[in-house]
Parts: sequence; C-alpha cells; structure tokens
Amino acid sequence: MRVEIWMDVVCPWAYIGKRRVERAVADLDVPVEIVWRPYRIDPFAPVPAEPLADALGDPVADDALRACAPGLTPAENRLRVDRIAAKEGLGPRWGAGWRANSHDAHRLIALAEPAGVQDAVVESLLRAHFIDAVDISDRDVLAGVVGDVFPEGPALLAGDAGEERVRELLLEGRARGIRTSPTIVVGDRALAGAQPPAVIAEFLADGGERRPVPAEVERYRWTESLLEQRDPLGALVLLRPLLAEHGRDRSVRLLAARAWYASAQLGRARAALEELVAEHPADAFAQVLLGRTLQRMSRGEEAGPHLRLSSAMRQSA
Repeated sequence: MRVEIWMDVVCPWAYIGKRRVERAVADLDVPVEIVWRPYRIDPFAPVPAEPLADALGDPVADDALRACAPGLTPAENRLRVDRIAAKEGLGPRWGAGWRANSHDAHRLIALAEPAGVQDAVVESLLRAHFIDAVDISDRDVLAGVVGDVFPEGPALLAGDAGEERVRELLLEGRARGIRTSPTIVVGDRALAGAQPPAVIAEFLADGGERRPVPAEVERYRWTESLLEQRDPLGALVLLRPLLAEHGRDRSVRLLAARAWYASAQLGRARAALEELVAEHPADAFAQVLLGRTLQRMSRGEEAGPHLRLSSAMRQSA
C-alpha cells in the first residue's frame, strides 16, 4: 500500500501525526510504503529565521498559527500541542525555537526520495526543529542535521536541485485539495489532520488503491483544478511537461490557451487559439475564447466574427 503524507516540517501536528501513523501501520497486515510530500503552513517565514518568541507578535505569523487551530488562541493551542506531544513520547524537551522557512528542508525531503532515505530525513528534520530547537532554514545547520542519513544532500542545496520538484509538488497538492498538515492520502481518499492511531488504522485498512490513471491524465486534471482555483501561472507550470510531450493534442493546446488568457499572456493565447479555430472552426469554445482574447487586446473589430459565430453555434446546438 502506498501512503502519501502531505505535511510541513515546521508543523507540530506533522511530528505528532508521524508517530501516530507509525503506530497505526505497525498493526496492519500489508506492507506499507510511506512517501512524504510538501505542504507550507507559513510560506512567508523569513530567511534567515527569527526567534519564535519574537515572531509570535507578528500578525502574519499569528494568522498562520490561528489557522492551525480555529477557535483557540496561539497560546492555548501551544499548550494543547505540548500535552499531546508528551503523550506521544516526543521529548523530553519539546518546542520549536525558530520561525523558520522550510523551503530547503522540503528540497532535502524531495531529493531523499530516490535515495531511499526519505523517512530518516523527515525524522531528523522534525527532531531538529521541535526537540533540538535549531534553525532548520540555515544550510549549515541542515548539513549537520541530515549529514549522517543523507550525506550528499546538503551539497545539493548549493545549486537548484529539488527546486522544480518541490514547486510542482506544492502545486499538485493544491490542485488535489490538500489544505491541512498533515494530510494522509491513499488512492483517491484523504484523511486530514493528526488523527488518533485507531482512526488512521481504520482509514488505511479500508484500502483505496485507485485504478491506474495515465500520468498525463492526472496532470491534465491537476492543471484544470488550478485554473478553477484561479491560479493560471501554477497551471502553466504543471502543464509544461504536457506541452513538451503532447503539444499537438487539441485538448492540451486549448487548456494552455485558457491558462495564457487567464494570466494575461494574450499574445500567446491569441496565437494558439487562431491555430485551433483554423483547424477546428466548429469549436465554439475556442471561437468565443479567441473573441474575448481579441477584445482584451483592443481588437474589437476582429473579435466580432468569432463571438457571433460561437453564439450562433450555441443557439443551434
């Protein structure tokens, strides 16, 4: 069974959730592969990090903390998390010391996957942040944290290794509706939050391995999801491999045109749509989108025929 866990290493519930998943998995009769995926609870955390005590007065940080526990103040939530962490055996000391940007940590986690040491890297990072209370946004600190389990990892951070992978995974998570750290995903099912081990075990026992879907179909669906969420630039990032491999596919070209239009890249949208309507003049959607693109380019006279044609096709349908 393949289990994806979407989480942020600066989220205390991620560490609590990891312990609970480990207990739940131990009671299963099937082998489980756990894969760690990135989620950012505080994407605006500074580099270099700032002491958490100072950050707690920052309205942005306060909003991020309140989002983790609706209905509780950050102070109330910290006390609750402290008690739960102690019950899970996390300690003896517990508590982050820094408001740290987790971007490089997520790069290490992504790079550790093909090396087969992802879980060890995640454990090292969580322990460093919440028990050792060190600044995991500092690359020298990261080298010491993961050096024993992933010795080649720190050197990779000097370049751009893992940058594109993490960016794509964050967009994929958003497209798939990941909204909480941690979120456990099996197949098409998701379990949000650090649930008790019994709840996690029941969720995993229900299976949920999805039928194989071609990778390009999944990517197409994620791109559509980001467009629906009004993130056309993110959609174009996910669409890039499809354009490279299936750039002549009509659906891919139309999806790209939608993203270019939505991101105000009107010249590119116009070029793609003019080609599409020349090849498929009965495509009412391409006609209307071309008309609207030309309107936004202040070319109303050229837009008119496409808008009238698309209207006529819709009325006769």
